Amino acid sequence: MNEEKPVLEVCLSPALLHLYNTKGAIVVIIDIFRATSTITAALHNGARCVIPVASVQDCIAIGERIPDSLTAGERDGKVAEGLQHGNSPLEYPAEFIKNKALVLTTTNGTRLLHMVKDADRIVIGSFLNLTALSNWLLAQNKNVLLGCASWKDKFNLEDTLFAGAVVHRLQHAYEINCDAARAAKHLYNSSGGKNFIEFLKDSSHYRRLSAFGLQHDMEYCVTPDLHPVVPHLAGDEIVISDTGSV
Repeated sequence: MNEEKPVLEVCLSPALLHLYNTKGAIVVIIDIFRATSTITAALHNGARCVIPVASVQDCIAIGERIPDSLTAGERDGKVAEGLQHGNSPLEYPAEFIKNKALVLTTTNGTRLLHMVKDADRIVIGSFLNLTALSNWLLAQNKNVLLGCASWKDKFNLEDTLFAGAVVHRLQHAYEINCDAARAAKHLYNSSGGKNFIEFLKDSSHYRRLSAFGLQHDMEYCVTPDLHPVVPHLAGDEIVISDTGSV
């Protein structure tokens, strides 16, 4: 008798999250441009934690309470008024972020994270930790939902492209009866599996962030495996273990 495989699904937008059963599953939060990329980079570079919050007001208030913390985030791609720093992975090198807490709010990614209920584990996905995340998911043997933060609930290419990269790597070990997962895999295959930034230059979010001069940010965000850790939500904080996995 063949052993039953765990299920792998893709949610293309937070607006569709209610259609999926996340109870007992591992939910991967994906916001390539740029929240999950920033979280992954900051933690790999030595931040003691990232505290994801839904509002700018909460971000400021928590930053005032926690020693050695930085408030950061964006609204519509720009640094939000009242915060110290933006939502760029390049802003948080080791010499700056080490041992600090990053209190972060973003338009899409942190919002989706707070929407997930009853998951076994919530982890962070980005091209920056693609291989580490994929290998860790394979080792868990649990149902997985890849959750795309999208852009204000609208489908976007970059999050779906990353979801497709994960589906491509995990497909042999999971039951996939989800057309969103199939579509994400087809999108990934059509990209050729490399040179992702060229593939995404015609996307709406690339054009939006390019207007703010953030092309280098986006190139960084789609570079695989620069930060081989698997951040996970522990209480109100996103952290990594000493070994870099959860």
